[in-house]
Amino acid sequence: MATTAPLSDVPVLTFLGGTGTVTGSKFLVETPTARVLVDCGLFQGEKALRLRNWDALSVDPASIDAVVLTHAHVDHCGYVPRLVNDGFRGPVVSTPSTAELCGIVLPDSGHLQEEEAEYANRKGFSRHKPALALYTEADARRALRSFEPLPFRERREVAEGIAVGFRPSGHILGSAITTLELGLRSGATRKVTFSGDLGRPQHPVLVAPDPLDHADVVLVESTYGDREHDDTGALERLADAVRRTAARGGMVVIPAFAVDRTEVLLVHLRQLRDAGAIPDLPIFVDSPMALATLGVYKRALADDGGDIRAELVDHHDPFGSADITEVRDVQGSMELDRLRYPAIIVSASGMATGGRVLHHLARYLPNHRNTIVLVGFQAAQTRGRQLADGARQVKLLGRYVPVRAEVVDLPSFSVHADRSELVDWLSGAAAEPEALFLVHGEPDASAALQDAIVERLGWDAVIPSYEERVRLD
Repeated sequence: MATTAPLSDVPVLTFLGGTGTVTGSKFLVETPTARVLVDCGLFQGEKALRLRNWDALSVDPASIDAVVLTHAHVDHCGYVPRLVNDGFRGPVVSTPSTAELCGIVLPDSGHLQEEEAEYANRKGFSRHKPALALYTEADARRALRSFEPLPFRERREVAEGIAVGFRPSGHILGSAITTLELGLRSGATRKVTFSGDLGRPQHPVLVAPDPLDHADVVLVESTYGDREHDDTGALERLADAVRRTAARGGMVVIPAFAVDRTEVLLVHLRQLRDAGAIPDLPIFVDSPMALATLGVYKRALADDGGDIRAELVDHHDPFGSADITEVRDVQGSMELDRLRYPAIIVSASGMATGGRVLHHLARYLPNHRNTIVLVGFQAAQTRGRQLADGARQVKLLGRYVPVRAEVVDLPSFSVHADRSELVDWLSGAAAEPEALFLVHGEPDASAALQDAIVERLGWDAVIPSYEERVRLD
């Protein structure tokens, strides 16, 4: 049950998500004067996690004064409509680009949930009678009225005694390293910095993450805390996969997150094609959300909001848009499953948890000529993880489908910082923070990053547990 407990006498941080998993990020900061929720994401992946989306928060949403979002991926913003439905009435503060992308992501999330519930009810394979949507597209559009954009490097008080500032994190357009300044009764100020999802120095469109400023408390993601990226190897493996599949006369299907991953993938495919590293195959982008996001990225190139690489601002289109086919309607998507020539289909979602890509997987997985390329992190018990782990069959749209297609897993093809990059970012701080928490990572990844921090920096780092509370004073 949600509580209406009085505000804490001292500043307290509660981990309401993003612990032991890479999804559901929610971090509640309470002071004697206010409550602010940093990130408001959906849980994804295994059923036990997804069921948390239906549980009441341990705090009454109506008692939260503001929500602050680090970026527009659904595991960081996708719970906002539900929070509003449950009584939250404060502002949702984000960078302008995050607000614009949430205007795409959240209605799509609501629509997808409605669609999946309707399909499950029609086909009768849901355990719930009837299957329900967590929230609807209309709910999401109502929630968007609460957004209040805040540009990079500006400061705003979002609740009594709590101010926020954003700096580029280089993960996706608008993503932000987020710092809360907490005013204490003693007159002192405490700075709490959230990395959000931290990007990489070599993102093809975005600037590198800003350095870590002084902070008393730091929360840093640990998605890839247990590995190092091999960028050159990943691009060559992608090219090899496309060449092999084309030679077999097959289809390349790439489940890709609509926000940023599709855009980055298009940049790399254009570069590989221009270099003659892959044949000039038709490229279909089958995701209305990805296409809408691509439009936001193109506008950002012309009107930089503070996180676009200088050489790209108002210069050229790096995505190769003239050479891709945009698939917007359902009929066009269905026609892709009747193609008789080699092509590349890029479709959401990135972990194959929903969306149009499920139909493409059902069509192309059973044929050995085809290839499925996984280009990002695959959370535990998602279909993407099952494919990456070598599953012989996966359940799609209520039935089991054999996996005979080649599966190429490219976890290095990522816009998440790897272990060395995470430690490098932390090492830029002027001094060790008083408290360092490793969040947004699966247990092995968080533990590996913890070891690396101790080895390289000699700092203490804590891996918090779900719903754990810690003092910030």
